[in-house]
Amino acid sequence: MAKRSPARRESDLFTAQGEQARRRQAPLAERMRPRTLDELAGQTHLVGPGRLLREIIEGQRLHSLLLWGPPGSGKTTLALLIAQSAQAHFVHFSAVLSGVRELREIVEEAKEQLRLHGRRTILFVDEIHRFNKAQQDAFLPYVEDGTITLVGATTENPSFEVIAPLLSRTSVLVLEPLTAEAIQQLLARALADAERGLGAGGFTIAPDALAFLAEHARGDARLGLNALEAAADLAATKKISTIDVPLAGEATQHRALLYDKQGDEHYNVISAFIKSLRDSDPDAALYWMMRMIEAGEDPLFIVRRMVIFAAEDVGNADPQALQVAVAAKDAVHFVGLPEGRIPLAQAATYLACAPKSNAAYKAMLAAAEDVKQHGPLPVPLHLRNAPTPLMKALGYGRDYKYAHDFEGHVVAQQDLPDKLKDRRYYEPSDSGAEREIKERLERLRASKSEDK
Repeated sequence: MAKRSPARRESDLFTAQGEQARRRQAPLAERMRPRTLDELAGQTHLVGPGRLLREIIEGQRLHSLLLWGPPGSGKTTLALLIAQSAQAHFVHFSAVLSGVRELREIVEEAKEQLRLHGRRTILFVDEIHRFNKAQQDAFLPYVEDGTITLVGATTENPSFEVIAPLLSRTSVLVLEPLTAEAIQQLLARALADAERGLGAGGFTIAPDALAFLAEHARGDARLGLNALEAAADLAATKKISTIDVPLAGEATQHRALLYDKQGDEHYNVISAFIKSLRDSDPDAALYWMMRMIEAGEDPLFIVRRMVIFAAEDVGNADPQALQVAVAAKDAVHFVGLPEGRIPLAQAATYLACAPKSNAAYKAMLAAAEDVKQHGPLPVPLHLRNAPTPLMKALGYGRDYKYAHDFEGHVVAQQDLPDKLKDRRYYEPSDSGAEREIKERLERLRASKSEDK
């Protein structure tokens, strides 16, 4: 074996020292990234004994995956553990910063790695949902022939954001937000670890401060570790060794209200908010909403629940309610806090005072139950589109009645599959504007029955 020159050895030494310095200066969340499955917090449904990811990692097998989960749930860590276990070449590919040209370079490198070193390449694509259809298409041939093993990470539903051919060549694994208990374990470990964490600083943390930081993280390990690091820096500046609740609140810029402190208070308060809206109690709704905002809740989480409520609980009794809720969402997103509280308050009081009907919601559930029970029933021939001569010859679209050709723009024809032809899902209430819808629908149904 040829000996390395002194200059090459010196260069290697500087490179190693530079890497060590980079790791020491990296954020706490990066330094504490799990190195083994045993250090991984949460996701037991994927990495528990006998589960798919544990089998893949411990069996040193490579398989293309899509990891779908919220920020800080461990997607990048799992990709690194898979590559490490299989001794694979790992390439981090950002959908924000990279494109098809960079992909071609990675493919060539992957071929060289396999030819020269016998190493497979894992291409980790962060935020894969940001690629458009043509860019996603570029991965297909290399995933298909095994040149690369694709591990994509996304915070968005892959069913809507990833093309079908790529979905068919990968397994979709759903990661869950970390529980407050899991994040507490991560924070305690980081505080005690003298090599990678904050152990050398000699800090301790009060139990209620640990719980507060874990709840502040809202399921995001990275956010929790960043907050702990900020609290430790603040403690060092103040020359104190114990992180208490006031210091944790100062580090996160959030006052420590009793919200999520016990793990389920978050769900208790949002439940009280929704039920106050449903009970037409604007005063209670405002109180619970402000409890959440003052505790540091994401205002978009609150307004998302109002959008759902507007459709589920107000519905067609006041069709404008959904418009108000969506407008509040846009306003909050546009102006942020604290001014965003004003459109939130407007929307909450409007929804609380609006007439209520869940008829559309119940109709949706009933229709969904029939879909599950009966499966994909055939579309009646007269309702099918017939863009080709063959389809017309097969009877597609034959005898279809165009509603606008009939008096009142109403026509009596079967629009449901044969098996469900007499099914009714939507039964409007007598509440608010839905009373008019009910009267009109009764007239329409009666008219169609007479014409049959």
